Amino acid sequence: MGKYILRRLIIALPSLLGISLILFVLLALAPGDPFGELATNANIPPEVQAALRAKFGIDDPIMIRYLRWLVAMLHGDWGFSFSSRINVDQLILQRIPTTLFVVGSSQILALAIALPVGVYAAMRPYSIFDQIASTLAFVGFSLPTFFTGLLLILIFSVNLGWLPFVYRVDISATGWHWYWEYFKQAIMPVAVLGLFQAASYTRYVRSAVLDVVRLDYVTTARSKGLNESKVIVKHVVRNALIPVVTLVALQMPAVFGGAIITEQIFRIPGIGSLLITAILANDTPVIMAVTFVFACLVVIFNLLADIIYGWLDPRISYR
Repeated sequence: MGKYILRRLIIALPSLLGISLILFVLLALAPGDPFGELATNANIPPEVQAALRAKFGIDDPIMIRYLRWLVAMLHGDWGFSFSSRINVDQLILQRIPTTLFVVGSSQILALAIALPVGVYAAMRPYSIFDQIASTLAFVGFSLPTFFTGLLLILIFSVNLGWLPFVYRVDISATGWHWYWEYFKQAIMPVAVLGLFQAASYTRYVRSAVLDVVRLDYVTTARSKGLNESKVIVKHVVRNALIPVVTLVALQMPAVFGGAIITEQIFRIPGIGSLLITAILANDTPVIMAVTFVFACLVVIFNLLADIIYGWLDPRISYR
């Protein structure tokens, strides 16, 4: 297992290098300048502007700037935020736990809904439950996250006043009251992301279970007199989860993309909102670091999916 993980990480290095090079070139060629506002500021002398541009290498060739950034990144120096006046790695470390909590909780919620609903609907195809579940899945998948987020805010925050619509990290409560307040403010953003993903996963789980339940080994297991619940859990669901794991791993870029929108709606201080703020301020070091972190997270989740394959299917060996 250790050799397999090491080999996959080595294979992922060229992909990450290629992604970082493409991102850096695109950002370098994009219009705008991190120090563009200095040119219109009469209080900053021209020689100071030139010194700052020379210090950060703004006018150097793109490949030289990229190699400088790559070497600094490998040494743990992720750059300096021009707008926040703080090191980029400190900014990301402050915000990434919040994003991982929201995204992770939404994925747990999505799977907790999609697995039982999809399996039950597949075991009773074209029943009333199946038709209702399919209709709700289509509706949930059709509604964008920004619409459902605003809808939940209007219902549960503006009209009913049950839940806060602004995500705060500086909760003044202590003890169990702090956990309750933190849970309340996470309900709506987690629900928005989780229900959207659950709608997609439910249809995929139903389709995968329908494909597996018709196979000969399931009929053989039933003919041996095994309990129906054991047949479903051990023989049907376990094999049907293999393509579902693939879907979840491939959906991670879309999940993080949806998290960016959700963080903006609920004012969540995560790396998604940090990315939007950096784009508006033309803060190139932050944009580069955040997008690279997103790429690394996608690679890690795909590696976890490959590891889960071996647990679900004993025929897969890590050699």
